[in-house]
Amino acid sequence: MSAPPPPPPPHNPLSKVSPVVTKLKTYPSKLYHVPDSFHNPTLTPTGPYFCYGTLTDPSTLAEILGHDVEPNLRPAKIVGYECKLWGQYPALLTSTTHATVEGMVYRVQTEEDGQKLAAYETRSYRAVPCRILYTDGKESGQEHGYTFQFVGNFHDLTDGEFDLKVWLRRMKGKSPG
Repeated sequence: MSAPPPPPPPHNPLSKVSPVVTKLKTYPSKLYHVPDSFHNPTLTPTGPYFCYGTLTDPSTLAEILGHDVEPNLRPAKIVGYECKLWGQYPALLTSTTHATVEGMVYRVQTEEDGQKLAAYETRSYRAVPCRILYTDGKESGQEHGYTFQFVGNFHDLTDGEFDLKVWLRRMKGKSPG
């Protein structure tokens, strides 16, 4: 079985908005297609979320959440996980080794924002608890939070690495700031 095809490019080649974000913006928040498990507030928690792929780009995150200002992100890593590729996107998996995944942390302030992130991640990912280790050397070097782990068809995964710069050039016609 082959990997899923990449999403189509934006209709306007000069647009910097991802087609996925454009589609999300057309739905009223109460109609977001969120997995059933996310309708329970305890399963769409607020707090720190470890992001490791497209969500490490502040402008992408702001677009998905419908925020006018790009969020502050904090560099971090999680241990005991690895990434494979699901099409062009990274898929986080539990690892049997002490493998490390680098990323950024965003603090989800509202349940609605948690639901927007869950909708963006699709039913192939699920928010799971994780231990976040911050890599910026500031106070509070670690805390418990959440990350989106791949729960889709594992036969669709391939080896490879996600490159945010390449994805941004392909999808948005820009480089990360």
